[in-house]
Amino acid sequence: MTASSPTRRRAIAAAAALLAAARAAAPRGAFAQGGTAPETRRAVLGYIALTDSAPLIIAKEKGFFARHGMPEVEVAKQASWGATRDNLVLGGGRGGIDGAHLLTPMAYHIHTGRIVQNGQPVPMAILARLNTNGQAISVAERHRALGARLDAAPLRRALTPDSKVAMTFRGGTHDLWVRYWLAAAGIDPERDVSTIVVPPPQMVANMRVGTMDAFCVGEPWNAQLVAQRLGYTAIVTGELWRDHPEKCFALRGDFVQQHPHATEAMTAAVIEAARWCDTPAHAEEMCAILGRRAWFNVPVADILGRMRGDVEYGDGRRTADPGITMKFWRDHASYPFRSHDLWFLTENMRWGILPEGLETAPLIAAVNREAIWRAAAARAGVPNAETPRGTSRGPETFFDGRVFDPADPAAYLASLPIKKLSAA
Repeated sequence: MTASSPTRRRAIAAAAALLAAARAAAPRGAFAQGGTAPETRRAVLGYIALTDSAPLIIAKEKGFFARHGMPEVEVAKQASWGATRDNLVLGGGRGGIDGAHLLTPMAYHIHTGRIVQNGQPVPMAILARLNTNGQAISVAERHRALGARLDAAPLRRALTPDSKVAMTFRGGTHDLWVRYWLAAAGIDPERDVSTIVVPPPQMVANMRVGTMDAFCVGEPWNAQLVAQRLGYTAIVTGELWRDHPEKCFALRGDFVQQHPHATEAMTAAVIEAARWCDTPAHAEEMCAILGRRAWFNVPVADILGRMRGDVEYGDGRRTADPGITMKFWRDHASYPFRSHDLWFLTENMRWGILPEGLETAPLIAAVNREAIWRAAAARAGVPNAETPRGTSRGPETFFDGRVFDPADPAAYLASLPIKKLSAA
C-alpha cells in the first residue's frame, strides 16, 4: 500500500474527523493546554454554607473541575471559619484541606501566622475573588421600632457595652462591615458593644434565643431571619459599599508551588463556574443545587430572592435592585483586585488586628496571585474585553461619603475618627 492509496487517505481523513469532533466537544482551552496538564487530579477544597461559595459548588456539580483535568476535586463543608483555618493549616496531605472558599482577610492572617497556633506562618495564595456584594447586617426584632437602617445611630438608645453584635470571624469581612456601619454612626465597636464570633449557620438560632442584638453574615441566613420573623435586615452590604469585594478562592502556597498547572486548572474551572452563576437563566437551578441537603439543606425560596436582588427587609421595605445583589462575574467580580486587598489590610490595621505601619506592598504581592487568575481566564477562553486592565479599581466611595484611595491608604486611616491602632 502506497502513501497515496485510497485506504490510507480514508484512514487519515477519519482520524482528522475524530480529532475535530473531540476538539468541538472539549471545553474551551482544553486542547490549548499542551504541556500545562494538571500535575494532580485531586484537591480538597473547603466551603462554608454561604451563597458566595456557589462557584466552588457549581464547578463541582456542573463538571467544570473535571473538564479542566481535575475530576477528583472534593468540595468539603466546614463547620466554621475557625475550622476552615485549622484544616488549611493541616493541609490536604494530612487530612485537612488544600484550599477554600475564604474570607479574604483570612488568607493574609494565615500567611502571616496571626491566627495560627504558635504564630507559625502558613503561606497562602489568593487566586480569585468569588463574589462581590451579597452580605447583610440584621437586627433583632425587639429593636425594629427604633428604625436603624443605613444609619445605625437609632440603635444607640438600646445598645450597651454588654449588647452582643455577632460576626463570623475576627478581622474577616463580616467583622469589618459591621464595625464600619457602627463606627459611621459614632458607635465604637470596641467600647459601646460586645462583638462576638458565631458561625454563619448558627446566627438565626442564636437570635431566636435572644442572646444577640445584631449580626453580620452572608446569605441565606439574613433571609431566614426575616422569614422566621426574628428580626429584620438593616442594610445589605452593597448599600454600604457598592460592589465591595467579599470571599476569595485561596490555596495553600505549597500546593500552588508543587502543582502550578493544577492550580491554574482549578482557577479556570472556578472562573467558568462564576460566569455560569452570573447568567440570569441559571439562577433558579443554581439555588436549587445550593439548597440540597448535601450542600446547605435550606429551602430554595430562602436563597433565590436575594440572589436575584429581591430583598424583603422585614420592616416594611422591599427592593428589587440587581446592582446591590451578589455578583460572581459581572463588573470584574471574579478578578482579585490588589487595591481591595489593601483596603482589607488597612481596616485590619484600623482595629488593631494587624499592626500599624505594616508593609502591605510586599505582603499583597506574595499573597495576591492575580497573574494566575489572568492565565486561568485565558485557559477558560475568557475574552480579553472581560478582564480588567490593571490591578487597582481606583478610589472607592462608601455610603457615608468617605473615600478610600489605594494610592494613599495612610490618609484614609488618619481620617477615621474611631479606630484602635496597635504597634507591631
